[in-house]
Formats: sequence, structure tokens, C-alpha cells
Amino acid sequence: MAQTLRRLGAQGGPHMLSRPGLLFAALGAAAIFLPFLTLAANRIVAGQGVPIWSLAQAAPGLVALVLGLALGVISRPALRLLGAALGLAGLLWLLVQGSNALLSDAGEFARVSPAAGFWCLLVVLSLLMADALGALSPGPWARAALLALTVGLVALLLRSGALSDLSIMQEYASRKSGFQTAALRHLGLAFGSLAAAALIGLPLGIACHSSARLREATLPVLSFLQTIPSLAMFGIMIPILGWIATAVPGAKAIGIAGIGFAPAFFALVLYSLLPVVANLLAGLQSTPPEAREAARGMGMTGFQRLIKVEFPLGLPVILAGLRIVLVQNIGLAVIAGLIGGGGFGTFVFQGLNQTATDLILLGTLPTVALALISAITMDILVELATPTAERTR
Repeated sequence: MAQTLRRLGAQGGPHMLSRPGLLFAALGAAAIFLPFLTLAANRIVAGQGVPIWSLAQAAPGLVALVLGLALGVISRPALRLLGAALGLAGLLWLLVQGSNALLSDAGEFARVSPAAGFWCLLVVLSLLMADALGALSPGPWARAALLALTVGLVALLLRSGALSDLSIMQEYASRKSGFQTAALRHLGLAFGSLAAAALIGLPLGIACHSSARLREATLPVLSFLQTIPSLAMFGIMIPILGWIATAVPGAKAIGIAGIGFAPAFFALVLYSLLPVVANLLAGLQSTPPEAREAARGMGMTGFQRLIKVEFPLGLPVILAGLRIVLVQNIGLAVIAGLIGGGGFGTFVFQGLNQTATDLILLGTLPTVALALISAITMDILVELATPTAERTR
């Protein structure tokens, strides 16, 4: 095996084996010995761990998994990427076949869930794939195509019903309408607060860029708001908006209340202002002095310089600030479930109250997936906004 790996990696550069690949392979090999699935009598009781080698029909998936980890140690990025894809395919085979086999001999209320071994292998293979893609350095459009392909394959897998035997999918099936409502509420909290923060923060940042006194007065206040813990911020919003709902005519009619969507939304907007304003200032101030002088020499007014010179050149930094806000708000929106704000946090806290791990996962996994997709998409937009000369340095 060692000779085969050296022969395959001989064209990959001075190092025939990849050091990150060796680390991932070692971690993956260790994870194989952890429990892969958990079989429980029902959704609440603790289950019993089941190792990979005791699963029926595990041989094809295990071979693909081991071969994928072996290919991952080769220095050539394309082979490492192939190894990661092969390993993920083997992992999926083991998950589907293993869950079907375990439930065939179990009781009516039995539940099967991925255990520590599965999650560790999923993380290892995902990191291996990310390392290979980083070495290949695909362009922004290629990354966008890979992201769309990945999302499409995952959607097809979920719609196919191949994972319907898993406990988390059974939790989803019993809460399908509630899940769709929570997803829309979570998207509304994350993207709505981003849009509101942009509408407030971009003009405020431009004003701070023009006035040093305003900048010195505004940034400390926004920094202070950022230091308030999220639970405390949500708690502060409850009495304030509750008072507004009772004291201001018509406020309750438009949805303002002490609990629910409104306090979570306003808290997220306040958290978002500092990254928006600070990155806008950094982007506008990053304009080279010679570019400003050339614009003045052409007779441009201050507003024209802002729109035609400073803003386009600072757009990558501004988009990076919006990326920070979006990913931050996707995560913070989970806490909105504590104050009736809805979103995926509803399932997280219900699962904690019921000691139902799979119900917790029903809230956390979509949140993580949404944050990853949003972060990758914003990274692509940042790279597209970066001038080609700077992108190729």
C-alpha cells in the first residue's frame, strides 16, 4: 500500500504525501473505532452504540471509506479531492444500510441516530475536501458551481427518502409544517435584520466618513452594543418593546410586542450595526490617495468621488462586513426561540427540555448548513468584487 501511494503521488511535487492528509487519515482511522450508529428503544431514552464492523452489508461502504482516506494522504490535490468524495459516498452507504438493518430487527418505536464515529468521520472528510479545494484554488464561478452541485445533491438525497429511517428525519416528518414555518422565520430574522442594518448602517457610515466628530461619537456606542451578551440584549428588548406596544397607538397592530419576533429582530439589528459601519469606513478609507487626487483633478465633486471611486474600490471590504453580519445573525437567531421569536431555535430548546437529541439536531443542523452556504456565497461575492489584478496576486 505504501509503495502504491508513493507511485500515485510521485507527480505531485517534492513531497509525495500530504501532511494534512496524513493527519486527516489518522483521525479518520481512529474515528472508525468509535460507535457509528446509536440504536434506542424510543426517541428519549439513551441508545446503545453500534460499531461499523457489526453492521450488515457494511463491507462496500467500509472499503470506500478506507480507500478514500488512503487517497487523501497523496500530495496531488485532485486525488485528495477524489478520496474525500469517495469517503463521503462510503459514509453515506454505511449510514443508509446500517440504519435499515438495525431497524429491521428492532421494536416499533425504535430509533436510529448517527453516533460519534459518524460525526467525526463527516468532519474529517469535509476538512479533507476543503484542504484539497484550497490547494486546487478554483475560481469564484467554479466554487459557485461546486456549491450549487453540493446543495442539489443533498436536496436530492433528502427528497429520495433514503434517510427516512433516521431519528432526525422522523422528527422532521412529525413537524413538517412547523419546520417550514420555523425556517421562514429564521430566514426573516437573519436576512431581514441584515437588510435593516444595511439601510441604517450604510448612510450612517458615509456620514461618519465625512465627519470625524460624528465618527468619534458613534463608533464607541456601537462597540458598546456589541459587548452586551445576546441573552441580555434580548432581555433588554422585552420591556422596552412591551412598553412601546402599550403606550404607542397602533404599535401592537404592526407586530411590536414584548416577546416574539420584534425584540429578536431589533436586537439583531443593533448587533449588526458595528460590523456594517466599521467595514464601510475601512472600505472607503482604503482608497489610494492617488485615486482621490486623480478624481479631484477630473473635477469630481465629493459625492461623485464617493459613488464612482471610493465605494467601488472599497466594495470587497464592505461585503466582508455584510458577510460577518449575516453569519453572526444566523447563529444568534437561534436564541430567539427563548423569547418566542421562532426560527430553528424553537426545536433546539424543545429538544433540551425533552432530552431529545435528535430534536436538537433538527434545529442545529439547518442552522449550520445555512451559515456555511451563506459564508461561502458571500466569500464568492467578495472575490468577484475584488479587482482582477489584486485577486491574482
